[in-house]
Amino acid sequence: MADDKDKKAKKAPAKKAGPKKSEAKASKKAAPKKAKAAKGESKEAAKKGAGKSTPKATKAEKKEPAKKEAPKAKPAPIVVRASSRYVRVAPRKARLVADQVRGLQIDRARALLQFSPRGAAQDIGKLIESAAANAENNHDLVSDEMRVAEITVDEGPTLRRFRPRALGRATPINKRTSHIAVALSPEEDI
Repeated sequence: MADDKDKKAKKAPAKKAGPKKSEAKASKKAAPKKAKAAKGESKEAAKKGAGKSTPKATKAEKKEPAKKEAPKAKPAPIVVRASSRYVRVAPRKARLVADQVRGLQIDRARALLQFSPRGAAQDIGKLIESAAANAENNHDLVSDEMRVAEITVDEGPTLRRFRPRALGRATPINKRTSHIAVALSPEEDI
């Protein structure tokens, strides 16, 4: 009988003290969850601790010098705008007049435009008068103390027409338009 017990002992391998395979798999799956939970708790603890002041400064705080406050900028000057769109004058011709008026005090600009022989001068004169009226009514400024800060002439849509010519031909005529914008500002800001 002793021989039978020895044979059974040799045939059956010795059982390990550890858990079974199914138990081992379950423990492996649970281990990462525990680690993730621990990480989450440490993040929450760090957030809670961030509100508290610590006596020691971090390396980044020590290296970084204190930032100086930027000087306060002056308030932007009041700019009164007016624009006229689809004006029936070629932009190239209107720019010649606009260049003469740019930067002038409003009384001098009015006088120059009143006696200018160019056709665009009348349209630009009306636009400057409109901007001056905007300054008085909307911003409570004195229009005689303003200057033409900006004046721009942009190209608008072109009206395309055709003219009959000799031998049954037709030649194109381009009737160009302009978008004109004026900005007036108080004369103190020169």
